[in-house]
Amino acid sequence: MLRRVPPSLRRPLLSSASTTPGRAQIPNPSHSPSHAILPQWRRCASSSPLPPPPPSPSPPKGPSRSGGGPTVSSLNPTEVAKFAAIAETWWDFDGPFKPLHLMNPIRISFIRSTLCRHFRRDPYSSMPLEGLKVIDVGCGGGILSEPLARMGATVTAIDAVDKNIKIASIHAASDPTTASIEYCCTTAEKLVKEKRQFDAVISLEVIEHVANPLEFCESLSALTVPNGATVVSTINRSMRAYATAIVAAEYILNWLPKGTHEWSKLVTPEELVLMLQKASISVQEMAGFVYNPLRGEWSLSDDISVNYIAFGIKKSETTSTVTQKQG
Repeated sequence: MLRRVPPSLRRPLLSSASTTPGRAQIPNPSHSPSHAILPQWRRCASSSPLPPPPPSPSPPKGPSRSGGGPTVSSLNPTEVAKFAAIAETWWDFDGPFKPLHLMNPIRISFIRSTLCRHFRRDPYSSMPLEGLKVIDVGCGGGILSEPLARMGATVTAIDAVDKNIKIASIHAASDPTTASIEYCCTTAEKLVKEKRQFDAVISLEVIEHVANPLEFCESLSALTVPNGATVVSTINRSMRAYATAIVAAEYILNWLPKGTHEWSKLVTPEELVLMLQKASISVQEMAGFVYNPLRGEWSLSDDISVNYIAFGIKKSETTSTVTQKQG
């Protein structure tokens, strides 16, 4: 069920990977078919104002300097305010975060499978992540942090929204298995300055909300120990994602508050792979999330045209040194 990244995308900084059709197996969104909106959605559309057609996005901004980790915060104050306004609904299973609650089991399944494989753990153990230091970057109300703690991980969870941290802390304190989670209202960049590092760095549905995705990837890498794991999930910048994740989910079905996502800020799989590679993280596996409206469930898939998740490994210091000498 997992989609393994093709070798062509594992080579460092292939500048033509996202522009040469057929070079990579991961689809280029500029060539993605425009999927028609379902008839029942069209009927609802007449009473709900739709967002304007997606503009031609500019490439993600690069870091202000090469190497050495991030130099400025990737925090986006507008996005922080947006999520602060709905922070109290994190544990409302029928509220704005319902899609994430429904998606959470398969996100955890992917994380459990890839981390256990990488760290040589038994995925069927009741505590497969025991002894691993894991950080949840952009933890929100803690809906991912808590399952990670229950799997035995020593969890640090951070978020830029103070309300999120307060709500997450209160909810986690009610269960002895999650009460040990270290919740902090801070940013990845600040922890980098403190020289904090973790065996696994996880950031789900966050990169599309930061001011500078490449700087953000640099921060995630700096927080990851050599040979450690990094997991990132987001939404593809494709016409299909625009039709389903924005037009349908936000403006027609009202699954999410209007304006939750901006199409121009979404990140394609090619862009994510290349940004992580520049940050010394080699993406090994990728999978898509597909929603079945009849069953009301999400599942893992090879289809990464809308929601997708990537697992990468940070290059060891020895490997990085050898690569620099060869270059």
